[in-house]
Amino acid sequence: MTAIRKYLPQILLVTGLSALLCAEAWFGFRVSALSAQQERIKEDYSVANSITFGIFSVDEWRVKIASVVDGKINDFNMTAQQKKALQKKIERQLNNLIGKAIAGANKPRKGLGGKLKKLAFNALVDEDELYEQVPAFASTIVSRINKPASRKRLKGIVTSKIDQLEKQTFDNSEPANVKVTRHIYAKYQVSNAAEFEKKISALLTKTTTLTYHYAYGMAACVVLALCLWLLMRKQVRLYTPLYILSLLFAFILLLVGSTATIIEVDARIESLNFTLLSEKLSFSNQVLFFQSKSIIGVIQALIDQPKPDAILAGALILLFVMILPVLRLIGKGILIWGRDSYAENKLIRFLAFDLGKWDMADVMVVAIGMTYIGLNGILKSQLSDLNIQEELLSTSTQNNTSLQPGYFIFVSYVIYAGILSLILKRITASKKEMASQAE
Repeated sequence: MTAIRKYLPQILLVTGLSALLCAEAWFGFRVSALSAQQERIKEDYSVANSITFGIFSVDEWRVKIASVVDGKINDFNMTAQQKKALQKKIERQLNNLIGKAIAGANKPRKGLGGKLKKLAFNALVDEDELYEQVPAFASTIVSRINKPASRKRLKGIVTSKIDQLEKQTFDNSEPANVKVTRHIYAKYQVSNAAEFEKKISALLTKTTTLTYHYAYGMAACVVLALCLWLLMRKQVRLYTPLYILSLLFAFILLLVGSTATIIEVDARIESLNFTLLSEKLSFSNQVLFFQSKSIIGVIQALIDQPKPDAILAGALILLFVMILPVLRLIGKGILIWGRDSYAENKLIRFLAFDLGKWDMADVMVVAIGMTYIGLNGILKSQLSDLNIQEELLSTSTQNNTSLQPGYFIFVSYVIYAGILSLILKRITASKKEMASQAE
C-alpha cells in the first residue's frame, strides 16, 4: 500500500499526460489529413478554373462571342429610325444607278443603230419621272425586307456565316478542357460550373474550419502539458517522466508541422467583364497561379529535380530542419532517462546541448516568414497592375496567398523546444547541485 502511494503521483501524471499525448497525436493526424485534403481540393479547383482553359482559350471566347452575336441576330428588329436611314441609303444607290444608266445611254454612238437607240431612249424615257419614283421603290424594298419571311431568311444567312466562322476559329484547348472538366465534375458529383463552385466553396469552408479547430486542440494539449510543469516544478522525482512525455509532445509538433501545408500561393483574376454589342462577356475566378507546399513537400520537390544544387538544397533542409531536431530530442531523452553516467557522455551532451547550434528549425521559421512577405508583396504589386476599370473592359484581381496551419504548428514546435531546452538546463543544474550537496 505504501508503494502504491509512493508511485501514485507518477502513475496519475503519466496517465494524464499520456491521454493528452494521444489527444495531441489524434489532432495532429487530423490536421495533416485535412491539410492534404484541402490541397487536393484547391488543386482540382485551380485546374478546372485555370486561365489556360478560360481567358487564354480561343474556344471560350468563340463560344461567348458567338452566343452574343446569335442573340443579337435573333432579337434584331428594325426601328423606325433605322428604316428611314436604310431607305435613304437605298434611294442614294438607286439614284446612282439611274444616273449611270442615263449617262451610258447618252454617250455619243457611231453607226445608225446606235443613234436610233439613243433617239428611242430620249423619246421614251423621262429622267425626271425616274428620279421621282425612287422614293417609292426604296420604300417598297424596305417593306419587303421587314416582312417576317424575308427577315427570317436574312437571319438564317447571317447565322450560317457566323456558325461557319465559329467552326473555323479554334485552338487545341477544348478537348483537354472538356476531358479535365468532365473528370473533375464526376469526382465531385456535379454537372455544371455553378454546382462545382458551390460544392468546392462548401468543402473548403468546412475543411479550413476543422483544420484550425484541430490545430487549436493541439495547442491546448501543449499548453496543458506546460502548465503541469508549473504545478510540478517542486516535485523533482516527477521530472523524468514529465520531461520524457514533453519530448513526445514536441516530436508530434515537429512531425505535424513538417507534413501539414505551411504556405499557399494563390493568384487569380476574380472577374473580367468585356462589353461587346452592349452585352457583357464575363469570366470569373480565373486562377493565374496556385501552389501549396509543406516542408516535406518542399524537400521532395527539390530532391526530385535533376539539378545537383537543388538536390543538395533539399538534403540540407532535410538534415538541418528535420533530422537534427529529432536527434536533439533523442539526446535530451537519453540524458534525462539514462543513468547519471550519461550526463557526462560527450556524445549525449553534444546531442542534447551543442547540437542546437546546427538545428535550423528556428531559421526555417524566419525563412518561411520572409518568403511569405516577399511573395505576397510581389503578387500584390503585379496583380494591382491588372486591375482595370474602363467602359468596355473591367478586371478585378485577388491575392489569396496565406500562411497555413502547418506553419503555426511548426512555430509552436520551435517555441516549445526552446522552453524544453531551458527546462533541461535547470534540471541538469539542480541535479549537479543535489549531487554536490550529497557529497
